[in-house]
Amino acid sequence: MIIIAGLGNPGGRYEKNRHNIGFMAADEIARRWRFGPQRAKFQSIISEGEVDGTKVLLMKPQTYMNESGRAVGEAARFYKIKPSEIIIFHDEIDLAPGRFRMKTGGGAAGQNGIRSLISHLGADFRRGRMGIGHPGEKELVMPHVLGDFHKAEQPWLDALLQACADALPFAVAGDDERYQGEVMRLAPAPKFSPRQAARGEL
Repeated sequence: MIIIAGLGNPGGRYEKNRHNIGFMAADEIARRWRFGPQRAKFQSIISEGEVDGTKVLLMKPQTYMNESGRAVGEAARFYKIKPSEIIIFHDEIDLAPGRFRMKTGGGAAGQNGIRSLISHLGADFRRGRMGIGHPGEKELVMPHVLGDFHKAEQPWLDALLQACADALPFAVAGDDERYQGEVMRLAPAPKFSPRQAARGEL
């Protein structure tokens, strides 16, 4: 069994925020793989299902982003799940919009949800980093991540969410490199520096 958690903030006002792309990925996974009904447990909205024969607990922590580790940590302890069997989908400002990278371990890079997870799980969980781009200036980061996706962003967003769900068997099998490559094959996105692009330097 593995845990897959998408990060975001609960409530309608945050629903379409860039910061909630992890919740969106979890919803698309549940739809694509026909997971069971949602219910409340582990301070989260959870559903259960299978991906290529592997049992998956799918979580959307309801603790708000900055306390995501409390929810995922509770489920991991209950099921005795190792960090290597936990995949977290979250927004990443230092990747261009629509880009995708898998990473295991490392620091939080300013992402408070990841910081909370590290404090509860250690650093060695797996991260599906979903690029939302950087606004260019530090003081613009918060309104950027807590702002809704623009209509013009919907095509790459839909493609990325679907690719993350469709290619999921590779991640479930533990082949993160193949998973990353397949997601980007299914949903190609231009590779550039989000900070440079935001400043008009490209």
